[in-house]
Amino acid sequence: MTRVLLIEDDPAVRRGVVLGLSRNGHETEAVGTGEDGLDALAAFKPDLVLLDLMLPGMSGLDVCQRIRETSQVPIVILSARGDDIDVVVGLEAGADDYVVKPAGAAVIDARIRAVLRRVAPAQAATATGAGPTRVGDLEIDRDALIVRKHGHELPLAPSELKLLLFLSAAPERTFSRQQLLEDIWEHSYYGDARLVDACVMRLRAKVEEDPRSPVYVQTVRGFGYRFGPLPA
Repeated sequence: MTRVLLIEDDPAVRRGVVLGLSRNGHETEAVGTGEDGLDALAAFKPDLVLLDLMLPGMSGLDVCQRIRETSQVPIVILSARGDDIDVVVGLEAGADDYVVKPAGAAVIDARIRAVLRRVAPAQAATATGAGPTRVGDLEIDRDALIVRKHGHELPLAPSELKLLLFLSAAPERTFSRQQLLEDIWEHSYYGDARLVDACVMRLRAKVEEDPRSPVYVQTVRGFGYRFGPLPA
């Protein structure tokens, strides 16, 4: 049973989401403020956080950033604010996905399961069984799902890790944003390319020496992204 922490201030929405999650087999802890959410994160130890942006006191964005300071638990933002800028800001704060309210229980459940599949070792299609491989300054262990830089493990969020594993499994091959959405986020509808772009930006900040001149995750202008080629 998946443990989901719901941080949502609207009591009616909170009850409805909890009911839908329970019917889909999730164990849920629900709180109404960001402060209570941070306390519940430590006590409940969820597998995933479902987070509203419009919270009293500490905002959802602040909560997301605070969580990312200490944890890489998957975060799905659930918000009525669906403008592009709101989505991008949420993703840049460290969220793994963004669901615009109102959203049915089936949609929320599908997004939760898609995010969790990205961190399940059994679902790592890029695993090789060959142990860690070194690429430039990075050491990529596909079986342990760990990436190190200069010997230090990088704190990659689930989407960032899956993106790096996926791209590095086919170096110098270019993937469109739509391909990445379908293979990593399991989204097939138009409009979520911002998920890819925001994730690439966060990943570059962690793996690149200079994110403005990326070596590992490179942009193919007007199309998508590729891994390398690395300088000789």
